[in-house]
Amino acid sequence: MEYTDFVIKYWYLFAGFIVVSAMLAAGPITQLLHGIKNINVWEAVKLINHESAVVVDVSEPQEFKTGHILNAINIPLGGLAGRVKELEKHKSKPVVFTCRTGSRSSRGAVVLRKQGFEKVYALAGGLAAWEKDNLPLEKA
Repeated sequence: MEYTDFVIKYWYLFAGFIVVSAMLAAGPITQLLHGIKNINVWEAVKLINHESAVVVDVSEPQEFKTGHILNAINIPLGGLAGRVKELEKHKSKPVVFTCRTGSRSSRGAVVLRKQGFEKVYALAGGLAAWEKDNLPLEKA
């Protein structure tokens, strides 16, 4: 069976493949277009210690209470757009976004980048990566 015959016969599989591929590529492409850089745990530590980076945890409040980076600000992703003004005073500092696994961090970073913040980063792997490297968490 040739490629075109396969695509015609199993068009629904091919369409599903295209949709899933587009969904998987959307996050990294959005980050790239908005100038969001994924950073590892040690780059985040350096920004926090040497450049007074602000950490924004976009986890839900229940998740945040189970553990978060010291002095992190909890603004759940769903409410971030409405609370950007709270972060205006930190506009000149690096802002590092995190969540439990890192999957929401980049979306939060994009929201801030669209509001004119320039030094915006997403913690790759989120708090799971932070814990894996045995770094401390604060519990609320």
